[in-house]
Amino acid sequence: MSGSSIDKSTAQAPGPTLLVNGRPCRLPSSGVLLDLLAEHGLNPEAARGVAVAVNERIVRKADWAERQLAAGDTIEIVTARQGG
Repeated sequence: MSGSSIDKSTAQAPGPTLLVNGRPCRLPSSGVLLDLLAEHGLNPEAARGVAVAVNERIVRKADWAERQLAAGDTIEIVTARQGG
């Protein structure tokens, strides 16, 4: 597995923050993991080989739309890559 190729250009705004792959990021207004992923350019419908952990616990893809986030959470997004 390798680090995610999500869009790292999301502007930091004042307000509640969390860490995404070690970088400060603003909490989405909805507070939902699915929206955070979408804001970072990840299309959940096409997300194959993607694993997401919140505070060191894996979140099943089926739960992304319901998983609430809070300020201070740590999110790790990794994508499997094929190649050699």
